[in-house]
Amino acid sequence: MKRQIILQIGAKLLIPPILLFALYVQFHGDYGPGGGFQAGVIFAAAFILYGLVFGPAKLRRVAPLQSLIRLMALGLLIYLGAGYAGMAMGGGFLNYNLLSRDPVQGQHLGIFLIELGVGITVASTMLAIYTCFAALQSIAPADGGR
Repeated sequence: MKRQIILQIGAKLLIPPILLFALYVQFHGDYGPGGGFQAGVIFAAAFILYGLVFGPAKLRRVAPLQSLIRLMALGLLIYLGAGYAGMAMGGGFLNYNLLSRDPVQGQHLGIFLIELGVGITVASTMLAIYTCFAALQSIAPADGGR
């Protein structure tokens, strides 16, 4: 039992810095290594750590599968919205220059929106995959089906 307490305290101490690092990677992606995909993976890893330590049932209460599915769709809509906004303004798909009067500002806004959409989609998809596999594990026979 003491091992479990140590794991839970360790996870409670590690999860906030992991989430903070994910935000750093998300917002630093415009200027250096990182971006939406990497941030999404790191963000999901924090929640997967929570699920591993506290159990899949508690993770499902924190991140229900229906919410994850909605977040997947939201991330995709953000990505597509940024792409089609350029077309609506007379340019091509993902033409960020038209998103602002200043083309450089438009590039920054477009990249931010794309990376945000990718990050949300990746994090929610990874969490959904983990929760589905964890649910399968909880209903698998203990003897391995023998």
